[in-house]
Parts: sequence; structure tokens; C-alpha cells
Amino acid sequence: MFYTDNKLQFPVRVETPDPQFARALQQAIGGVEGEIRVAMQYFFQACGARGNPKFRDLLMNTAAEELGHIEMLATAVALNLEGAPVSIKEEIAADPVSSAILGGINMKNLLSAGLSAMPVDSDGVPFNMSHIYASGNIAADMTANVAAESTGRVLATRLYNLTKDPGMKEMLAYMIARDTMHQNQWLAALEELGGPTNVFPIPNSFPQEQENQDFSYAFLGFQADGSDPVAGRWSTGKSLDGKGQYTSRPMRPLGDEPVLGPAKPNSGAQTEQL
Repeated sequence: MFYTDNKLQFPVRVETPDPQFARALQQAIGGVEGEIRVAMQYFFQACGARGNPKFRDLLMNTAAEELGHIEMLATAVALNLEGAPVSIKEEIAADPVSSAILGGINMKNLLSAGLSAMPVDSDGVPFNMSHIYASGNIAADMTANVAAESTGRVLATRLYNLTKDPGMKEMLAYMIARDTMHQNQWLAALEELGGPTNVFPIPNSFPQEQENQDFSYAFLGFQADGSDPVAGRWSTGKSLDGKGQYTSRPMRPLGDEPVLGPAKPNSGAQTEQL
């Protein structure tokens, strides 16, 4: 069950409405790096979490927080759009806000939502849930969450640097701080699960003796001239999961050219393919 008290998680104020910045904020709502993505990702991970219930609680609490972030951003979009005229043509010459609308606003915010936020990105593309990662493997999900919060924090810092509005900077500074915490809490969860030596490779329930261990820790190069691949920490020394030694070598083809059988009759193929 979810509850609301109708109050924002953090104050949202806009001193100078900026329709173009409203469009930019839509990326933080419905973009692949945005809050809808992480809210739904953590929610579905929580719904499918098995094992120690504290990980489900961790995920569900954070999903609820992210819903509050969507509310904050949607409020910020609406406040940035306030005052933008519905009748653009007559006011375009005299009103700089109108000019900004034509020059940069997502017209869906004006025409479909009445100067409100929408579940879309900065180009007006609806979020379609294709970037939700909920595998049922708690370690895989926590690893995916670190990446989600990392890209989200990158976006939030870019938005922070795009605006001069003190209220927007204040809101984004809060959201950036929460991204910092979320990155760290997912890493802490991975540590509690056992850290690299117990968590990786994921899933740790699959016996490694059943994989082709000639390639388990080999960094392979695919340079056309057969030269050695670029060297790094990933190509020498003990593997980070502690279960092998990194090696490095050019890859050679191990299979032959593929040979397929003829096309089936009535399959729409050419006569020469049958």
C-alpha cells in the first residue's frame, strides 16, 4: 500500500519561468536516465525479490522515494511553463516567453498537457518501460542499479549547469545528493551480499566448472592484423572476483563458415535458394 500526504519531498520553487528548461527537465522524468525508469525498476525488482526480505524493503523504499522525485520534477516543469501563452501568434513579437516556446518547448506540454509535465523525454517520446531491468537475481539487479543512478546523476549535474535559477539549482542539488546516496547504497548492498569474491560472476549459483574456463578470464582482441589487444588491469593479474587470473590474447576463429540448408518450399525464397 502506498500513502501520500500531498506534500513535496523537497521544496520546488522557480524564480524565473523558463519553458526551454521545462523541456530539459522532461528528460529527468521520462528519459532513459530519468525518474520513471528508476522508480519502476526498483518497484519491479522489489516485487520479485526473493530471499532476505531486507533487500525487498530497501528496493521498495527507494522506489517510493523516486515517485516523490517524479512529483518534484513534474511540479518544476509546470512552474517553468506558467505564464507561457496558449495563443502564441499574437504575442510572439512582444513576449520573450512566447519566443522561447516556439524556439524550444516540447509542444506536447502545451497542446496535450495544458502546460504540465508528461511521462515523456525531452523530445516528447513516451517512456515505454523497455529500460526496466528486474532480473530476479538480486546481485544483477543491484549492479544494474549502480549504473542507473550513475547515468541519472550525470543527467542531474548537466541540468544543474544548464540553469541559473536559484530554486532549480536548490532542487537539483538535493536530487544529485540522493543520487550519490543511491549509488552508494546499491554498492553497500553488493558488499553485504559478499562483495566481488562472493557475488561475481553472476549468477554465483552456476558452477564455473560447467563453463568453458579457457575463456573465463581471457581478454580477447579482435584487431584485423592479429595484434595484441590493449593492455590494462583487465588483462593481467588476479581477477577481481578472486577466482582466476586475467590473460590477454588475439582471438582466432574457432568455427568454420556457416552452411545453412536450402530454403523451404513456399517460403517466399528465390528458386535459386530452394
